[in-house]
Amino acid sequence: MQKKEKRLCLATLVVVMLIFPTLAFGGVPPRFYWKSLSGTNAVPVIYQTVSGNVNPLDPAQIVNPGVVFDANLTIAGFAKLLPVFDRAAMLAVLVPMGRVTSTSPLGTETAGGYGDPLIEFDINLIGPDPIMNIPDMIRYEPGFSLDLLIDLGLPLGEYDASKSVNIGQNRFYTRIATPIVWQMGRWVPGWRTTLEFLPNVYIYGDNDEFLGTGTLETDPMYGLEAHLTADFTEHFWGSLDLVTINGGKSTINGVAGSSVDSTTLGYTLGYQVTDNMQLTFGYMATIGDGDPGDIQLDGVQVSLVYGWHRLIEGIGRLGE
Repeated sequence: MQKKEKRLCLATLVVVMLIFPTLAFGGVPPRFYWKSLSGTNAVPVIYQTVSGNVNPLDPAQIVNPGVVFDANLTIAGFAKLLPVFDRAAMLAVLVPMGRVTSTSPLGTETAGGYGDPLIEFDINLIGPDPIMNIPDMIRYEPGFSLDLLIDLGLPLGEYDASKSVNIGQNRFYTRIATPIVWQMGRWVPGWRTTLEFLPNVYIYGDNDEFLGTGTLETDPMYGLEAHLTADFTEHFWGSLDLVTINGGKSTINGVAGSSVDSTTLGYTLGYQVTDNMQLTFGYMATIGDGDPGDIQLDGVQVSLVYGWHRLIEGIGRLGE
């Protein structure tokens, strides 16, 4: 394999495995659902700093008027691509950790430690066949692809029922989504452009120990994510990002609150540091959030992702 072809394959391995937690804004990264060589592995290390009136680790996005949450989080995980029923699929696990502080007229509370782990399974329904070898990898173009995605949040994080802020949420939740990637124009590094959508619905279990004795129930929450991505150079790309959510009305001990209605705008910049490593920087903030009951969030994320495949690494050693 020529050096340029090897670089193309390795770069694509890392790009498609870029992990972005569905924690702070309910969003996923641009280019996350591109496909790559079956057997690809990736390990992400992600840092987020988020501030607003919503606990960024709460997937229900419950608004707390008059309360300011400040979170410094690190998310680590592992992802693997594999064929399932002759379709491209991906399995990923993410574990958040860090510290969340809430400040209100009543005082300050802090929670730290490990949050609820998230398991994600994605399988392609419409699009290219699984990429099983190097020639398939070089010829890959997404065209129009549609996946089925299932997330499961496990209530294993640290939770103290006597606190109003926690890093774990003490209940299951799941997300069902249909990621769509639409290729626009030619598929050449330095020229790649995509329009991507992610319609989704969150479904929540109950927290029977909310603030010690209460029961927290939440209706399903519906969302739509969109990304317009483009290469600036062979190794540098960017994206304009949009996330909207609606629904998710929460009820505490039979007393219903308000539904969530929020729009978030942002951007992402990605740079290929080496053949196996990519660095990204992103910023997102809610808009139209002037009322006290609106979600008000803004945050910065920096991620470093290392990806590898045994076949590609073996070819690299032979080339040396």
